[in-house]
Parts: sequence; structure tokens; C-alpha cells
Amino acid sequence: MDETSPLLANQQHQSPDLLSPNLRPRHQSLIPTPCGPIKSWSELSTLVKTYFCFTIVSLLALLGLTVSSIYKQHKNTDVSDEDNFTVSLIQLVGILFCIYYISRGVLQENRQELVAFVLSVLVVMIRSVVNFSVVGSKGKQEVLARFVCIMCLGFIHVVCTTFLIQRPNMMAFRVGGALESMQEQYFLLNLCFSMVTFDLQAQLCLCILIATSDSAMSAANTIILGVGVFWAFVTAIVGAVAVLKEAKVLVWVFMVQNLPQVAFFIYLLYSVIEKWFQDQTYTLEAATVTGALISLLIKGVLLWGLIRLVQSFGQGLRERMFTSS
Repeated sequence: MDETSPLLANQQHQSPDLLSPNLRPRHQSLIPTPCGPIKSWSELSTLVKTYFCFTIVSLLALLGLTVSSIYKQHKNTDVSDEDNFTVSLIQLVGILFCIYYISRGVLQENRQELVAFVLSVLVVMIRSVVNFSVVGSKGKQEVLARFVCIMCLGFIHVVCTTFLIQRPNMMAFRVGGALESMQEQYFLLNLCFSMVTFDLQAQLCLCILIATSDSAMSAANTIILGVGVFWAFVTAIVGAVAVLKEAKVLVWVFMVQNLPQVAFFIYLLYSVIEKWFQDQTYTLEAATVTGALISLLIKGVLLWGLIRLVQSFGQGLRERMFTSS
């Protein structure tokens, strides 16, 4: 009792609004953002800060190497160089999305974004291996530095991020509270939001494949491509707003918007199959078919998540996310 008496004596002189040091929360207030609350930089551990800075710097370095490769490849006119140019553009998009995934994944302790980051890194590594294996000797010299950096840094990122994913996720508890149902809603919301972003990335990569696969693109295909890019961004914006604002009407609008994209996939596969044997290289064809199938898989997961998430709209998660302190 004597040991606690000084503490009690000090509390009598404190303002009633001030908490005792042993009653104050160990974490700081969350910072509200349009994409949900995030942790303050000072709250991250030193190890996480170091890895995050290393990841951003390495991705920016790969971004510079990729831009340099695109500039050199754009001057060439061989079919193999065109294929290499296309893969480089897709890798550029992948690196930009990786920066977004790791930023949101670390600051929000968002496992879904970290998983999306790992998948994006693996896709970039696989594309780099395929691209490096099919280009000629001249092309190998041009992309050798980028290939080595992607493989080495990619392996480090996959291993480190995997350990980061396995850490306890306290953000779900801080936003959802002790209710497991609220934490599950928070998980589904993050999953759907991540799938919307992942779907946009897949759409942009497919549009790049179309734009670079035919140098003499017809006016009709050019219009279809432009509409496809615009539609992909509009669909992603509607999907993100629908998830964050818990707007059921926008969810149904988003689902309807996906129907033209499925038709776009069918048209894309038809145009690719039609030209499958016109040249001796099949890199773009294989990438197009793979990309379309991956996009359909993403849409399937997104549809499953949205159906479950809509059932929990209006139960207080949105208020916890954007008004919690």
C-alpha cells in the first residue's frame, strides 16, 4: 500500500481529464485518411521503419532502371524488342503499384495489401525471367542490370514481407474493437479494397498488351482501348467509394460495370487467338491469355467478398474507421 500512495497523491493534484500514466493507452491516435485510418510514423518499430525505407528506395531504383530500359527499347523496331518493350511497360506499372501496396500495407498493418505486394513482386519476377529468357543476346545485355536487381531485391522483399505478414495484426483490433464480427468486417473491407486496386492493375496491363501488340492499330481498336482505360479507372473509383462509404447502390453499379470488362476479355482473347500463328514469338500472346485469366480470378474473389461485405453494411464499421481516435 505504501508503494501506491505516491501515485495516488499525485493523482489528486492532476486534472480529472488526465489519465494516470499506467492507464494511458500504449498506442497513439490513428490518423484518418480517405482510404481508412493509418498509424503514425513514430508508432512503427525501428525494424519496420528500416525495412519500409529500404523497400521504397529499392523500388524507386528499379523504377529508374525500368524507365531507362523503356527509353532504349523504344528506339528499336524488331519484334523481339517490341515484346521486351511491352513487358517493360507492364513491369513499370507493377512497380508503381508495389509502392502503393507496401505503403498502405505497412502504415495500416494491412495484411491484404502486403499479400498483394508479395504477389505483385512475384509477378514482376516471373515476367522478368520470361522476358530475359526469350530476348536475344543484344536484348539480354540491355536488361541484365534490371534483371539481376529484380531477382535479388524481389527475393529479399518476398521473404521479409512474408515475416511481416505473420506478425500480429493489431490494427484490426484497434479499428474493430473486441468484437470478432467487427474485425471480420474490417478484414473483408480491406480485402475488397485491395481486390479493386489489384483489378485496376490487371486492366492497365491488359490495355498495355493491346496497345503494343499491334503497331498498326485500327481506329476501332484505338477507340476500344481508350474506352477500356477510361472504364477501368471509373470502375475502380466506383468500387473503392462503394466499399469505403458502404453504399449498396454503388456496389450494384460496380458489379454491372464489370460486365463490359468481361466482354472486353472475350474480345481480347479472340483478337489474340486470331493472330496467334502470324509471327514466331508468343510472349505477348501467352501474357495476354494469362492476364485475362488472372483478371477473371480477381473478379471472382472480389465478387465473393462484396457479397459478404454488403450484408454487414450499416453496423458501425464505417464510423469506427473514420471517427476513431
